[in-house]
Order: sequence, then structure tokens, then C-alpha cells
Amino acid sequence: MLPYSSYLAFVDKEKMEFGWSHHFVSKRKYHFIIPIDNEWNKPIDNGVLDLQTHVLHGLIHCNGFGHLLCINGIEGGSSFIYGREVMDLWDRICTTLHSRQISIVDTSKKKQMDLRLLYGVSYGHTWFGRWDYRFCHGSFGVMKDKYEQALETLSSQDLDLIIHNMKNRSIKKLICKYRDSSDTHLVTIRDLFRFMLNLKFQTLQMTNNSVSSLKPRVNQMNKKEKHARCRKFPNLAAKLDSRWHARRLEDVANVVVNALKDKKKCGMSRQEVRDTARLHIGDTGLIDYVLKSMNNVIVQGYVVRRAVNSYTGVLEYSLQELNQDEESVDRVDSVVTRYTESDIYKDVAYLYQHVLLDSDSETVECAVRTILGSKNFTKEWPFNDDDDEFLWFICRVIPLATAESRKSSVGELVVVPLHATIRELKAASETAMCDTYCVMEKLKVREIVELEGLDDDEVIFGTIESGSEIRVSGFGVDLLTASDLNYEGGADNWVVNCKCGARDDDGERMVACDLCEVWQHTRCSGIDDGEVVPPLFVCYRCCDSIGSQTHPKQADGLGFIDWMMVPVVMDTPFDFST
Repeated sequence: MLPYSSYLAFVDKEKMEFGWSHHFVSKRKYHFIIPIDNEWNKPIDNGVLDLQTHVLHGLIHCNGFGHLLCINGIEGGSSFIYGREVMDLWDRICTTLHSRQISIVDTSKKKQMDLRLLYGVSYGHTWFGRWDYRFCHGSFGVMKDKYEQALETLSSQDLDLIIHNMKNRSIKKLICKYRDSSDTHLVTIRDLFRFMLNLKFQTLQMTNNSVSSLKPRVNQMNKKEKHARCRKFPNLAAKLDSRWHARRLEDVANVVVNALKDKKKCGMSRQEVRDTARLHIGDTGLIDYVLKSMNNVIVQGYVVRRAVNSYTGVLEYSLQELNQDEESVDRVDSVVTRYTESDIYKDVAYLYQHVLLDSDSETVECAVRTILGSKNFTKEWPFNDDDDEFLWFICRVIPLATAESRKSSVGELVVVPLHATIRELKAASETAMCDTYCVMEKLKVREIVELEGLDDDEVIFGTIESGSEIRVSGFGVDLLTASDLNYEGGADNWVVNCKCGARDDDGERMVACDLCEVWQHTRCSGIDDGEVVPPLFVCYRCCDSIGSQTHPKQADGLGFIDWMMVPVVMDTPFDFST
């Protein structure tokens, strides 16, 4: 994996809520900021929330929804910390605070390459995908199935066909060079990019550890043959297609080796190793994944062996000491030392430009456009109902005699004791809503729809399953009076209905029709991104409607705008001669 460290994410503060415009405005929001190195000792001023130079800036609303606004690592201005380490910290913060959903607008670049395209083709997910950020919604009506299809289209391009179809001889040379360096046969462009990026990471690791200066001697060929099947675990971890970062795999491997050192003579069974590792690592899935990979690997100057005990039939792990000369003959290192980090990245950038961006294939061009138009990703933390002493529910307030057409807001988590009554559940729901949302400040809960007809003093346990969604009704909520404190999207109940399929604000530039007031993308309406929006705009639907009527100037009533005197953009051609 790339040790990603440069500027990763940016989101316009005024556009933070696109996709979540139907959420009620929460009463509190918390900013998490790690300033850049030279800002530590400066006083906080009013503009601190608008800076994009922070090492970390995240925002979490009190309802558990939030946004990662920006991170900057080594190349972004930090002198001490990589971007991946900042992401590890942010992920732990969100998990500890029981966040529900965090969004990110991924516009990250590296050497002029969009990483959501490069990583999408190489690994099937964005750089943020290593922390389980998944596709939320795309721009211009792109849905999840179309996004995944585009990734599959690009990543499955056959290297032999690329060589055959391209006249560029440099492409063929690059593909053949890295194929010769790989232990496995590289078939698709995903195989090639993944190998190159992993090789780059290994090169960087060797440079940082001053290992690249080690050169196998000719008279050590016998030792090389002896240890040809032993590999350094960091190198192996970097090549594994894992949802965990390589550093986390290495941490678990170090814990395992430390446990084995105490029983170097007799070894440990797999279950004993697993139980010991759990004292330090909480993720059992991560432990199992590392144990599966640990056989004939070098960690901390030891070779970790795995074998079945012939007497007990139990799988056991053991350590074997390794001296410095033997450690230097790891067979992967001899491949890595042929390349430099900068040379590999130049090759990656060259293939990225000519195979992806400059492709003559309309299918590839369409797929690239789809992925680059997909910038919105989210990570969701599921609710955990592990405590048998409590019952938890998702509480949602149903519409209260209102013509409000927006979809209902998200439900709020309500937790009550195991033997709580319906009256206590009503009180807890009311408190949770009042404490969380501005518009709910005066809410009085009268009824729980799912428990309608039951006495308030009846115990909940046994009447409704824990983890269920409940709907409450009452009074004291005014959604009819327009207020910026009602919805995150503002007081206006605007409607998005673009010909591309978009039905909500996706962060792209939009224009509203001056007749129907429905919003649509400027690009989809024939207005280029660099072009100024005209003072009068009529969408294609209204154009069709006008076209089926008499001339606008001849209409009765208050009359229409003098169409010939005002600059106007029509989304479709209209014949005024009728």
C-alpha cells in the first residue's frame, strides 16, 4: 500500500450536508482539530474552522453523524505523522464516541492522479476504503451498481490486449518489465497496478529501515536457497490483499512473536497464541488473519514456524533464531532493490495517464468518468445490543399534521433498563429527541405507535423486541414554520430532479428553473462548468410544456416575460414561430 501522506480530503463547509439535507438540525456539533506544526502555539481565531491546512479536522454532530473535513500528512505540511496514521487516530475517535455515520468527500490526489480512480482500479476501493468507507452516492445520478460496474470494467482490462491494441511501445516495455519482476503472472491492469504500488511501499520501507543497502553476496547462494521460502513479514503484509493496513498486521505479528519468546523451547498451540494475542488486540478477525499468514516468516530476527504436532495432532507455532547474514537474504529484497520509489511512481503515473485517461475506448472513458464523478463515501457503525441489562430502540417521530414533503429524518437511539415501562420509554424518547434536535425542543410524546393500546405502566420486555424501530407521536414540533433550525438543508424545501437521475444535492453545480423552481445540474443542462449561469433559465420540462401551448406573448392573464428581450437558456430547442 502507498504510505499516503499528502492532502487527502476537502469539503466545502456550505456543502457538508448534501445527501443529508433531510436531517433535523442537531443542537451541538464537535470539531476535532490537530493544527499544523507551526500553528500549535497560536491563539484560536474565528477562521480556524475554515482552514484546510490542519493535520486533522473532523466534525461530529451530537446525533452521531459527522464529516471528515480534511487531513494532511507528511507531504501536506506535517513533519511527524503520515496520513494513514492520522486516519487510524480519527477512526479510533469515531469508534470510541460511538459514531453512527461519517462522510467524506474524496478529492484526494497524488502526483496529479485522482486516488479514488487509482486505488479503485488497484484494490476495488478508495484509499479511505481501508477504514471501511464505502460508496454513498455519486454525482450526476451515479448509483452503487453503476459505480461497481465501472470499477470492474477498468480493473479487468487484459494486459495482453492492452499491449496488442496500443501503438505506444513504452506501455509494452513497462508491462513486460514489471511482469518479469513479479513472482506471479500479472493478467489484468489491476494485477499490474497492485503489484507496482505494493513494490513501491516495500521500497520505501527498505529505505526507511536502511535495508536497501544490503546486497546478497555470491558466496551466500547456498543460504539463499536454504531460506528461499522464508520471507520478512512486513514485505508479505504489504502484498496481502487485506482490509487491514499493513502496519496493523505487523503489530499483531509482533505480539505473537513476543508471546512465543516466553515459550521458545516448547512452542504454543494456535489457540494459546490466539488467547494471548487477544489480551493486546481486540479484533479477533485480525488475529485469525495474521495467524493464517504466519508460517516461515521473519519477525524481529526470528523465523516463525507452523506445524502440526505429531503426538497431539494440534497445530503449533514455534520460533527459530535468525542471524543478521541470514536475514539479509530475503528473496523479495533482491527484487525491490532494482527500483527506486520515484521511478515506480513515474511508471504508475505514465500507465494511469495512457491506459485510463487517454484510452480510445468509449467504454473505458465512460467508466473513468463514472468513478471520478463518485466522490461521496461514508462509514457506518452498526448498533451493538450486547448488554443484556438494557433495551435499545431506534426512535422516529412521525409527521404531525403537516404537509411537509421531505423524507423523514434519521431515528435516534433510545436506551432504557431491561424492566422499564412504556411510560419510561416515552420519557426516554422525549428526552433523547429534545436533547438532540433544535426543532424537537418542545416535543411532548403522547403515543408509541407499536405499543398503542397498552397501559403506560406495562413493562416493555416481552412486548417488543430490543433493537426495533419505534414511531412516536405527540405535539410541540412545528415543521410548518420555515426556519433554518429545522433541517440541515435549510428552510427552503427545494426539489432536485435532473435528467441524469439525481434526486438530491450531490455537491455539483446546479441551477433552478425560473418557472418550476426545480434544480438540475448545469452540466446536464448544457451549461459548461466554466460558463456563467444565465439570469433566466428554463428547464427542458417547461420548454416541452411551453411548446405545446400558444405563443407566450399571446397568453391571457398576467402575461409572460418578454422572451425576446431577456437573456435565457432553454434546456431544449423551442420554435417560437408557432
